[in-house]
Amino acid sequence: MQHRPTWAPDEVDIERPSVARMYDYFLGGSHNFPSDRELAKQAQSVFPDAPYVVRANRAFLGRAVAALCAAGVEQFLDLGSGIPTVGNVHEVVAAHRPGARTVYVDSDPVAIAHASALLRDTADVAVVHADLRDPAAVLREATSVSDLDLTRPVAVLLVSVLPFVPDEDDPARIVAAYRDATAPGSYLAISHGTNDYRPKQVGEVETVYAKTTQPGVFRSKDEVEGFFAGYELLDPGLVDVIHWRPEPEVLRADPLGGDPARYSLIAGVGRRLG
Repeated sequence: MQHRPTWAPDEVDIERPSVARMYDYFLGGSHNFPSDRELAKQAQSVFPDAPYVVRANRAFLGRAVAALCAAGVEQFLDLGSGIPTVGNVHEVVAAHRPGARTVYVDSDPVAIAHASALLRDTADVAVVHADLRDPAAVLREATSVSDLDLTRPVAVLLVSVLPFVPDEDDPARIVAAYRDATAPGSYLAISHGTNDYRPKQVGEVETVYAKTTQPGVFRSKDEVEGFFAGYELLDPGLVDVIHWRPEPEVLRADPLGGDPARYSLIAGVGRRLG
């Protein structure tokens, strides 16, 4: 039996690994349990580059949010936001577009507990405990606890979240529901693990993640591109995560030698058509 830390909500099953807490572990965070760390190590045993992939994913989030701030976006809806860590959306927003609002949404109780405590006195930020697979409930709660205005453009962020929405839940329908609820000129940012490069290896990762609260699935680039229906992709399109508007000096120092296959992660940002 694992020891329950004082910061862990009573309703959290600390014996069963959580995707959000494994992500926190890969980023070097401390809000995870032995069960999360053990399964993260199993994932890393079949996908040794996992920590680098997670960091590249976080870096993409920062670049995408900065680009959207530059495009004039003043509302960000971060779905499956996870446990607060370095480079949170609201921090990037504050640096690039002060006064813009951020709404964090997650279903993990640990993520919500820490986000709520950390951000309680932070202006222009709200936290919603909800399942992104229920867009109507998410948007209802988001508009009630914040000044989120769906008649004005919103950036919907689904960064390494859709892999944990299985096909039987119809992720394309879920993404379309958020699209239809937002105004023309809104944006969608997605990053997603792909099985195009190393199907055998990523299949082994899927087997590991099947032991978590939210089993994961890698998808092809064509499948991921389908989520952008009704959006116009911004340059450079749907590309390997390290090639989405990278800082040249960072790309030159890439720890995986700039090999897209070692990341097996693609990303893109689209603008909703009128």
